[in-house]
Amino acid sequence: MSRDTTLAKVGEFKPIDLLAVAAAREVTDGDVVFAGTGLPMLAIGLAQLTTAPTAVCIYEAGSVDGRPISLPTSVGDARCIYQASVASGLFDVFNQLQRGVVDLAFLGGAEVDKYGNVNTTGMGKYGIVPEKRLTGSGGNSDINGLARKTVFIMVQEKRRFREKVDFVTSPGWRVPKWPSGEMVPKKEVYNKAFRGGPEAVISNMGVFRFDENGEMYLDTYHPGCTPQQILENCSFDLNISRVRGETKAPTLGELDLLYKTIDPEGIFLP
Repeated sequence: MSRDTTLAKVGEFKPIDLLAVAAAREVTDGDVVFAGTGLPMLAIGLAQLTTAPTAVCIYEAGSVDGRPISLPTSVGDARCIYQASVASGLFDVFNQLQRGVVDLAFLGGAEVDKYGNVNTTGMGKYGIVPEKRLTGSGGNSDINGLARKTVFIMVQEKRRFREKVDFVTSPGWRVPKWPSGEMVPKKEVYNKAFRGGPEAVISNMGVFRFDENGEMYLDTYHPGCTPQQILENCSFDLNISRVRGETKAPTLGELDLLYKTIDPEGIFLP
């Protein structure tokens, strides 16, 4: 079925629309994708209806390759298992991660540093004087550590894009080596357990990737933003010299799918 490929103009789409579309573009046809509640559901649903029809979705609560006829409200929603190849539980789907069959995982985080280390555990000196307790890993560390590549979807704020995160819940490309705290390549620490790492970070301002040294750089900036504005919303010296240009806006066809086919009830879309 043909879709309108006209690019939407600024004002014709919301930030959440662009986040969903940018995340969907990270899915390659045939990928096994581990997705969570919310934006990842919109992303994998859009990818399966456009550029990745044979991508397989795994939901953390236990369904594999479901094709729900309406958008689930969470990974534990019974709709996730409609036409699924497997309807089981946490043990089975995390076993798929352990086996190494998951190509891509979508995750979120409270803080990220320039090496892709992500914190979802706590703020402040964790274990000494914690200022704030966060939600915890919730599988974040396991999923990030066992998938071949991970895409993090986060809000862009200076306090979230840190020179050094307060706690490493999910390791990036360079991690602190115990007990010295020296930042060393992840592969050096993980050895045979090393599998992959963060492929990209998608924020409400831009798309970030990682260079050959494991350091974050700005790949594209979203319509309405500038590289300088994004730099000002980072606590570290972000490399903006490699930016390719503006993030491609959603097409009218993609927006139509998001609002009329994937989430017509407005469960996650405003």
